[in-house]
Amino acid sequence: MLDDLALTANGHIMANVRTIAVTNQKGGVGKTTTTANLAAELARRGSSVCLIDLDPQAHLTMHFGIDPTDLSVSMYEVMTADVGLTQAAALVEPNLTVVPATIHLAAAEVELAGEVGRERVLSQRFTEEPLPYDMILIDCPPSLGLLTLNALAATEEVLIPLQPHFLALQGLGRLLETVSLVNQRINPSLKVAGVIFCLYESATRLASEVADDVRAFFDQARGTDAPWSKTHIYRSRIRRNIKLAECPSYGTTIGHYDAASHGAQDYAALAEEFLAVSAGEAPPPPVEQVEPVEEAIPPTPTQPRPVAEEPTAVSAAAEAPQAPPTEPAPQPSGQYLPAEEAPEAPPGPATDPQPPAAMDPPAL
Repeated sequence: MLDDLALTANGHIMANVRTIAVTNQKGGVGKTTTTANLAAELARRGSSVCLIDLDPQAHLTMHFGIDPTDLSVSMYEVMTADVGLTQAAALVEPNLTVVPATIHLAAAEVELAGEVGRERVLSQRFTEEPLPYDMILIDCPPSLGLLTLNALAATEEVLIPLQPHFLALQGLGRLLETVSLVNQRINPSLKVAGVIFCLYESATRLASEVADDVRAFFDQARGTDAPWSKTHIYRSRIRRNIKLAECPSYGTTIGHYDAASHGAQDYAALAEEFLAVSAGEAPPPPVEQVEPVEEAIPPTPTQPRPVAEEPTAVSAAAEAPQAPPTEPAPQPSGQYLPAEEAPEAPPGPATDPQPPAAMDPPAL
């Protein structure tokens, strides 16, 4: 029994729930998409997953078809009032629960600014009640404010979705600095568990160069005491796919929206690698990922061009009465005779015909 329990810093005993913060201070890198679809794939494989939307934009909430304007209890009440996580949680799929957010969550940072221990509010919520989940994934806002700080103080692992662009690398450096400070001052168990490349375009040289730079950076940290010394660079990469952008408008994940799409295949591969790494097993070999090529739109069949009602010059000439044939005038030589009556040229050495002037090769 004690193997399944963990003693927290506050002396509370809670179920050994795996806690993960999915964060990147740069927006538009696939953070919410990764949180939703990775959790859905893990839930389909039997894991009980709870998603916490800690972003005031509430994109994760809307991703599962929940209207933020209709909520009476959300993460805002969890962070600012005496409301537990399970009170605000909603079951959206088998094994998958969401604690939604509203725009009011943006005011939580201001309201908590003067509170003692404001960076540990979420951590306290984790210890106040038993949480019946195998893992908790937190979708953090694209900033390094108080909400993200609460997520880093309450979790043990950080997953970083990263778009392989230059500006995304700049944001990665700032994020690692914050993780290091939180590890030193607030949460010594915090570590960077992995980096996931999203919006990946294998056909571009930039993507491969950024991926190599990121891998080289984390390889240099192996064996050190940095929180990212054991970071796993996921070989399953999430390609740019329009279906991933479409499925939130239907309130579902990519596995339900289009299971045959590249996005569904990539997140399924990511979930398999995630579970293998978690179990200490060798990750499965990466699936060959070919950039999707948009199918060419076949030309629309057109109707034959209608014949003009007014007769053209050619048709008028064809309809005009023909003059009676006349005998050709005698010619002085056979060069104007019909081909079958022209005299044959005397035999001589065969020569190649000269090309026309327009076909002569250009002068070098």
